[in-house]
Amino acid sequence: MTTPLIEALVVRHGIPVVDEASLDGFLKANEHAVLFFPGDAERLVESNDVAVILPELCKAFGKRLAPALIAKASERQLQRRFRFNAFPSLVFMRRDGYLGVLSRVLDWSDYMIEIQAILASEPTEPPPFKFPDGCYAAGMPREGNQPVRGEL
Repeated sequence: MTTPLIEALVVRHGIPVVDEASLDGFLKANEHAVLFFPGDAERLVESNDVAVILPELCKAFGKRLAPALIAKASERQLQRRFRFNAFPSLVFMRRDGYLGVLSRVLDWSDYMIEIQAILASEPTEPPPFKFPDGCYAAGMPREGNQPVRGEL
């Protein structure tokens, strides 16, 4: 499911939708790209906020940033590729090189500062995926061997 604000990115602003199959071609064709992962936009109000902010960010950075909307069916697979754990997220790339990610909504001035720093950085591997505090996968050691609710 999507929302009218996210659909407007494609219809009104001409932002392409990319999926697993088309992403690498999109990245090779653009020096700098920003990939929008809205997540469950019906549940996450911030997704609509970022859908409004993204075209303004692209205007602010001129032709320096090529935006793309990640297809709903490819979000989880590509989330694992770029290793972020919060939606909505903007993933910044230089060709096929990962530059960084901004998750959730930020203040406009923070976007300006953070994006400038991200675009000035060198490509790296995405950071290791980390579970949010309090979440543990089966078999993972817990810090301090603290019991988890229901364990005694």
